[in-house]
Amino acid sequence: MKLINIGFGNMVAGERIISVVAPDSAPVKRLIQEARDRSQLIDASAGRKTRAVVIVDNGSVILSALQPETIASRVGNE
Repeated sequence: MKLINIGFGNMVAGERIISVVAPDSAPVKRLIQEARDRSQLIDASAGRKTRAVVIVDNGSVILSALQPETIASRVGNE
């Protein structure tokens, strides 16, 4: 199991990641709100602006302050 650093010392299991997307579009904003309503939203941005949304296989949504390209490159290097 490879852990992927998503910023500020927070890690996610690489094989659990389904998608890494930017938070700008309306469907992603809706996905974030729905995860918040289901109590499946994890804010790992340490109070910074959310720049990437990581979707994992158990339905949880993780917010990160790193760029999606940075996280994707870290997943690709596993």
